[in-house]
Amino acid sequence: MNKNTDKLDFFQIIQERRSVRIFDQNGVFNHQIVQKCLEASILSPNSSNMQLWEFYRIPESSNLKVELSNLCMGQKAATTARELVVVVTRRDLWKSRAKSNEAYIRECYKDADPKKLQRALSYYTKLVPKLYKRFPFWSLGKKGIAWFVGLKRPMVRQVSDTDVRISVHKSAALAAMTFMYAMKAEGYDTCPMEGFDSIRVKKLLKLPSGAEINMIIGCGIGLPEGIYGDRFRVPIEEVILER
Repeated sequence: MNKNTDKLDFFQIIQERRSVRIFDQNGVFNHQIVQKCLEASILSPNSSNMQLWEFYRIPESSNLKVELSNLCMGQKAATTARELVVVVTRRDLWKSRAKSNEAYIRECYKDADPKKLQRALSYYTKLVPKLYKRFPFWSLGKKGIAWFVGLKRPMVRQVSDTDVRISVHKSAALAAMTFMYAMKAEGYDTCPMEGFDSIRVKKLLKLPSGAEINMIIGCGIGLPEGIYGDRFRVPIEEVILER
């Protein structure tokens, strides 16, 4: 814990969290807090509980830190960070994650009606494979099926490969936001970055071809000059609407 030793109210955390682009190089930084906050982040909601994410920690002591910072286009949020967290999506792990959910369901429903168990299992044994499998023309086929079914009843329309990819990234982003709020609750600052060479970052971290970089988060104790101005948001009435 650094200067902000008192636990913050949740809405105070939201107000005080800023994307800080310059971090203190001399203050004490507890790297174990990063681990604690990442463990909290995996409790975030995610699509179908598939948990198709990974989080790579690159502390300042790592021999990858300088090179990764350079691959973030040399942003100060990366070069001055005391630790970098790379948020990675792993759609390619859908089979193993579905199997994990199946095992969890079997345990939860072991004393339930077999029909109820089968209904719960069918989500992961039938629906999930239809969504996540990839082979030629299947994405177009899924969209066609959704359109046809949607003629008669409400139907999920976002079923293409691109839609599934977006869904996986949304889940990872939810976890990333939980992580950043948790870090602020512990008195530390963060900066999410999208400006990086994703191909070179994948190579540096030796990630498989199916992995994708969601964002890279710089962590540390923010300096006043790391906040480039007062917070700006468009008027509330432009973004919160009622029908």
